[in-house]
Amino acid sequence: MPVTVREEAMDFLATVNAADLSAAEQKLIDAGLAPEDLRHLCSAHMEMMSGELDKMKAGLPEGHVIHTLVCEHDMILGFLDKLEHTNSAIQKMSAYDGGREEFALLKHIAEHLVGAEPHHKREEDVLFPELEERGVSGPPHVMRMEHTELRARKEEIKKLAENAAKIAFADFKKRLNTASKFIIMTLRDHIFKENNILYPTALQVIDNNKTWDDMKKKCDKIGYCCFTPKR
Repeated sequence: MPVTVREEAMDFLATVNAADLSAAEQKLIDAGLAPEDLRHLCSAHMEMMSGELDKMKAGLPEGHVIHTLVCEHDMILGFLDKLEHTNSAIQKMSAYDGGREEFALLKHIAEHLVGAEPHHKREEDVLFPELEERGVSGPPHVMRMEHTELRARKEEIKKLAENAAKIAFADFKKRLNTASKFIIMTLRDHIFKENNILYPTALQVIDNNKTWDDMKKKCDKIGYCCFTPKR
C-alpha cells in the first residue's frame, strides 16, 4: 500500500470503533457477501487496532469473561510460538530420533492446543449467542467456522505427535509442516480479530452488568482450560 494511501486509511480507520466495523461486516453479509471473504483484515486496520488491546484488558477486572478469554489467548499465542520453533527444528532433521526433546515438546504443545476447547466452547455457547441476540451475527459466524477448521488441524497435530515413531519420517515432516503452518497463521489471525474486534464489540453492545454476571456463571459451569490463569 503506497504511503499516502496507507496514511489516509489509518486516519479513516482511527475514527471507526469495533462496533462500527462489526456492523459494516454484518451489512456486507446481509447483502450477500460470503462470511469467509471477511476473514482477513487489511494491514492498516490491524496496525491501527494493535495498541487498543492493553487498554481494554486493563479496564476489566480479573475474572471478567472477556479478561479471562484474552488471558487465555496470551497463553495460546505462546503455544503457537513454541509450535513454530519446534516445527522448524524438526524440518531440519533427516530422521526420527526419539531422544530429541522436540518430539516430547510437540506432544505437550498439541495437548494444550487441543485442550483449548473449553475456551472455544465458552465463546460459542455463551458469548456468541449474546452478540447474535443483539444483531451481531456475522463475526461470530466467521469465528465458529474457523474454530471448526482449527479443531481438525489441532487433532491432526496431536495424532502426528503421538505416532511420530510409526510414520515414515518424510511423510511425518510434510504433514506436520502443513498442519503447523495452517494453525499458526489461522489461529494468530483469529485471535487478533477476536481480541481487537469481537471482544470490544461485545463490551459495547452488552452493556448490562447483570448480563455479564450471568455469562460468568455459565462460563464457570462449562469450565476452563488447564492453562487458564487463576481467576
